[in-house]
Formats: sequence, C-alpha cells, structure tokens
Amino acid sequence: MGVTSILEQWRSRNDFGRRFTAERVIPAREGSYRPFPPGVPERLRQVLAERGIDRLYSHQREAVDRIVEGESIVIVTPTASGKTLCYNLPVLTSLMENPETRALYLFPTKALAQDQYEELHSLIGDLNLAAATCTYDGDTPADARQAIRKEGHVVITNPDMLHTGILPHHTKWAAFFRNLRYVVMDEVHTYRGVFGSHMANLIRRLKRIVKFYGSTTQFICCSATIANPTELAESLCEVPMKLIAGNGAPASKKHFFFYNPPVINRELGIRKSAVTSARHLVAPFLKAGIQSLIFTTSRLNVEVLTRTLKDRFETALPGQERIRGYRGGYLPETRREIERGLREGELLAVVSTNALELGMDIGDLDVSILAGYPGSVAATYQQAGRAGRRKGISTAILIARSNPLDQFIVTHPDYFFGASPEHGRIHADNLLILLSHIQCAAFELPFEKGETFGGENLAEILQYLDEEGILHRSGERYHWMQDAYPANAVNLRNIPEQNFVVTDRTDAAAPVTLAEVDFTSAPTTLHEGAIYLCESKTYIVEKLDFGNRQAFVKRTGVDYYTDAMTYTQVRALKSFETAQSGSCDRSHGEVFVARKVTGFKKIRFFTSENLGYGEVNLPDLDLHTTAYWFTLPGELLGRLPFDPGAVIDGILGIAHALHHVAVLHLMCDVRDLDRAVGDREGAWSARPGRGIVRHGETEGPAEWTTFDPTLFLYDAYPGGIGFSARLYDLHERLLAETESMIRECSCREGCPSCVGPANEVGATAKESALAVLKVIRR
Repeated sequence: MGVTSILEQWRSRNDFGRRFTAERVIPAREGSYRPFPPGVPERLRQVLAERGIDRLYSHQREAVDRIVEGESIVIVTPTASGKTLCYNLPVLTSLMENPETRALYLFPTKALAQDQYEELHSLIGDLNLAAATCTYDGDTPADARQAIRKEGHVVITNPDMLHTGILPHHTKWAAFFRNLRYVVMDEVHTYRGVFGSHMANLIRRLKRIVKFYGSTTQFICCSATIANPTELAESLCEVPMKLIAGNGAPASKKHFFFYNPPVINRELGIRKSAVTSARHLVAPFLKAGIQSLIFTTSRLNVEVLTRTLKDRFETALPGQERIRGYRGGYLPETRREIERGLREGELLAVVSTNALELGMDIGDLDVSILAGYPGSVAATYQQAGRAGRRKGISTAILIARSNPLDQFIVTHPDYFFGASPEHGRIHADNLLILLSHIQCAAFELPFEKGETFGGENLAEILQYLDEEGILHRSGERYHWMQDAYPANAVNLRNIPEQNFVVTDRTDAAAPVTLAEVDFTSAPTTLHEGAIYLCESKTYIVEKLDFGNRQAFVKRTGVDYYTDAMTYTQVRALKSFETAQSGSCDRSHGEVFVARKVTGFKKIRFFTSENLGYGEVNLPDLDLHTTAYWFTLPGELLGRLPFDPGAVIDGILGIAHALHHVAVLHLMCDVRDLDRAVGDREGAWSARPGRGIVRHGETEGPAEWTTFDPTLFLYDAYPGGIGFSARLYDLHERLLAETESMIRECSCREGCPSCVGPANEVGATAKESALAVLKVIRR
C-alpha cells in the first residue's frame, strides 16, 4: 500500500471532514533552468556534471550573477531548492582563481554545519583543489584548531563559536581575516528576537575586525519564506541586500493536511493529545514500510513517542533499530548515525524535535507529521518540506494541540496557505545587548575616539565603562581593563543578566550542576514546588536561593508539570505613537512592569488536566521594556449586560487569545511576549478569578466610569526587542482575528483554545469577550 492508497482510505471515513479541517494539494512543478555563467571554470562544470548538475535553476543563476557583480544578497526559496549551490559555486570559482581567497560559513546548528561540510569537502576533493574546508566548533579537537586557523580556506562554524572562539582570538586568525571575501549566513530567519539582536552585534564585531585587517567582504544570506527577508538581512548585516526570491527548482506533488483531534473533555476544552494522534496517523505508513518523519514540540515527547512506536512496530520489523529518536543532547556521533540511516533508507521512522527542521540532507522521505504547530509558518513549511524533497507523491500532516495558536491555524487554513504574514524582528540597539557586545568588541580591539558601533551614543557608553573601571581611556583610545573574558559571560540567546544555577541534590553526598536558567525565567520555572524538566527527566525544586542565584532540585517521578501564575502590574511611561481605533485608544511605547509569582498550577502531561495548585512567595521582578496597549472606555463597558467582574473576565479572555494571535505575526515564541490587563497608570490590575487587584487587595469596581481598563502586550525582555511597533500597526487585524478565533471555537463557555479554561476565567468569559470586542471595534 502506497501513500495514495492510505490517503484514499482516510477520505472514505465518515469523520474525515470533521477531523481533517483542510487539505491542500501542492501540484508538481517543472523546473526553470539557465546555463552556467561564463566565468565558471571548466573543471568545476565537469565535476558538477558528474553529479547530475549540468545547468542551474533560474534562481541559482541570478544569485551567482549578483555575487559576481559584488552585491550582497538574501536568497528566499523553499526547502530542497538548491540554495547551497548558490554560494558554493562562486566560492569555489574564487578559490580556483585565487587560492588566497577565504570564506566563512555560519550555520545556526552544528548538525547543519556538519552536513554542509561533507557536501563542500566532497566537491573540493573531486576538484583536486588545494583548499582546506574545516568545521570549527566545540567538537573540533584542540590539536586541529591551530591548523585550521592557519590553513583553513573555508571555515564552517556557528554563531556561538564565532562569538567565543574566533573573534576574541582574531590575532591567531590574521591570515584568514586578511583574505576574507565571503560571509555566508544560512537560515537567517532563525536570527530574530533576542538571538537575532545578538547576531546583529556579532556581525558588527566581525565587520570591525575585517576592517582592521584591511579586507572587504560580501554577505550571502539564505532564508525560509518570511514577510521581510530583505529588511531582516539588512538589519543583521547593515549592508544593502539584493533579494533573490524566484524559485526555479522543480517539485513533486504533495498533499498537505490539517488535523484537529477530537475533543475528549468539552467542559475543559481538552482535545486528544497531538502525540497520541501522531501515533495513530503514522501507523498505516509504518505498516506499509513507508519512511516517515514525526516532529514533536519537546524532548520529552520525542522519547515518549519513540518508545511507543518501538513497542508497537519494531518487534515486527526486520532488522534492528528501525525507529529512532533525534533531539539535542544526543552525542554527535549518534546524530550523524541517525541522519545517515534516514538518508540511506535504513531507518523506517524518526521522531525528532525541530533539530531536523533545518536543511540537512536526510534523503527521500514520503511522510512528514507535525505533532503540534511549530510556532511559525516558516518553521511549519520547513518541517513539512522534509517530505517529498526529490520525487514521488508525498504528504505532510499538521496535528493541532488544544492551545489557541494551533487551533487558530487549523481552523483558518486560508490564513496559513496565503502569503506569509510573519516578520522577523530584531532590536540590535537594545541597551543591555549592545553594552555586552561593546565590552566584547573592546576586548578584541581598542575603541578609537569617533568610532561608531550601533545606533546609540558610543561616546557616552565608553565613558560609562571607563568610569566603572571596565575600560581605560588612554589618549584617543579605550582599552579593555578587566581580567575576565567578556564573551564567556554573554549568552547569544538571552539578554545579559546573572543566571541561576540549578543543582541536583538527589544524591546529597554528590550534588551535580544540571543547568543554568536565565534571570527572567527563574521565578516562573524554579520557584519552590516547581517541576523542572531537563533531559526528559523531572525534578522538583526544593529550594530557590534568590540572593545567591541558585536552585536546588531532586529527581521525582511525577506525571505532571507546573505552570506559574503571575500577578502583573504595568504602568505606561511614554507613548511613541497614539491613535483612535474604533472606540478605544491604541498606543505603543515604554512601560514599567512589576511582576510577582503568586502560585502555580499542576498540569498533567499529554491531557493538560489541572491537578491542583500551590503557593509561591518570591520578591517582585521589575522590568523596563516596550509594549503595545489599548484602553477600553469604561462608559461603553458599563452599558453591557454583564456585571463588572464578568466584563473583566471577558477582557482577560481577549488578552489570552490576542497574545497567541500576536505571536503568529511576530514569528516569535509565546514566551517572548507577555500580557496584562489593568489601569494605564498602574493603580490596579486584573487577575483571572480575582477581579480587580489594587495594592494587593481584591475588590471590584463600584462604577465603570472610574475604570478604563487597558490591555497590554509587552516584550518580555529588558529594553524590548522591537515587537510593539509592529503590533500597534496591526491593531485592527489583531482584534478581527482574535474575535474570529473566539467566535469559531466549538466550546460553550471558554477553553484553552480561545479565552482560557472556563474554570479559571469564569463561565461568562467567552460571551462577555465577544460583547466587548463588538463594542470596541465599532
């Protein structure tokens, strides 16, 4: 039985239309081809012809032409469209013409870097070219690093290694930087939010060093489909970019399904687990021997689903280890073995986190199943694109979870299959991020008077660092003065704060350091009684030493995780823009946030059942950041046929849904944003089930004329990372999509898929939320 037969069986089922909310057939596409440009050496053409490449796709030819003309480019084409050749061809041509040419390849993961290394190394070997291609990362042996620094022509690395292992030691790389011509940045859509803001500063440091050695570089960027690839690439590299977007690669026919699991608890709005549904949906393909890839949203789900599939199918399959898991934390040799098994067809199925999402070559897959929306349209297409990369009919299935983001996507398929609405946003001049990289840059090279670095006033920052004893001014230069190595203290995926160290005291005689948690996340993940997850294992937090930034945990075998409940007050400090929209005022600007963790919920794995609550007593966490907000007129709210408490519950329900809708447009994680409902001046705030909270006391408003509730969506990082202006511009669309999500949800009183569980936000929250939206959108 093949893919087509299995799909026909599904279509014949009575519940097909209820469970499969959408099917899109992506037709096969013929390729658009162009000849090699005249400057490509004959020997290189011969080697490529031996690999079956005797001409270029149209976008490959356009990219090569632009690179030859000296332009920096950003290439935006789908998975398996041959983006690698867009940069390998001009790099190899330059190496053959000038052996002194150097190139730096940056990939966001070591696995992707290793895959690209094997491809390029093989090409150079077939060319008999005297050029060294090397990976330089944390797995590179110490004795090989010196040779790479001196002799490497193409160095393949990742941002973390560039940050800590290359730029701070640039004097050992002098020959490389003196001849550096190309900087290749693959998967640039992953460089967004905090990570992207760090990456932009890392590129500033790289350009500063390249300039010091008298070289000039071109940037070659590749991205998945997003709404603003040129803007993002230019923000990262701070050079003009030429967009290459016309895809000339052929594609096979693909069936793309959205699957919404059945509701198993209508009162709580809980649906059948996406992981359980994935197990059932992949079963007929595995029985038929059809190679499949299943993506899950957590490491724990990888282990659980792999174990289940092994128990059910592997004993009946010939051979050993036909079903494997794949995630971060596995040894490099294990990951390479699994990738090779997929590529060579030895494995029947692999269950993976998004670690296999990016462009490693894993061969001819027929089925890709996504157990949960990956968080962005771009990531969904990346994972779905792992099936049908070369030939034949393939299928991709997105399985929705109960949360609002997943439910919105599967119930609004036209939104997903339309033009990408997602914008990659960064804020490279976030003061904390900028300050950390200025210190790293000063360690690498002294700053000269009048030099620029970013958009802030560098002279003031250098003077501040001089006064703090971090830098020392000598004449017209600022020199690094500390014994510390600054890059080691800067995590590219977080805004610099002092991290909390998590220590495992299961064996009291031999405590073990497990991990570090960033300052902002610690109160919600490491409070006493919290379940801390690490390497798919569960630990209970016994003690949180806030002052010394330490948390002590012990292994436990519970079947639940914890979700912190927070009490948040937001006060608007400064509006950047304000406008009237319908019946409410919208703004974006600076805010002050005071957040306190007051308790936590115990949520059962897979079913999301609430098992109980616990109390927490921690100090307030203050945050100065940016936000988008709108104020609802109390006079209009007072006319609604609900008591004030029910209206507040409705507004909190709107905030719950709006938060998830906003994430769709920002291409960020739900945790990168946070929400609050309260007074614009911070005099009171609203909490689910508690009504109005003023100065720690619970009370309800006596008259609506004295209350004009404000709904805030704020960046969850100090200084903000650039989301608020975009949300301000999208105000009308956000409200329309939020109303649609709530109205079209099948629940009666509220559930996790729309306004939140009815037992938390109140039995009338859904009805009052729709009434409020109707009033304010007039």
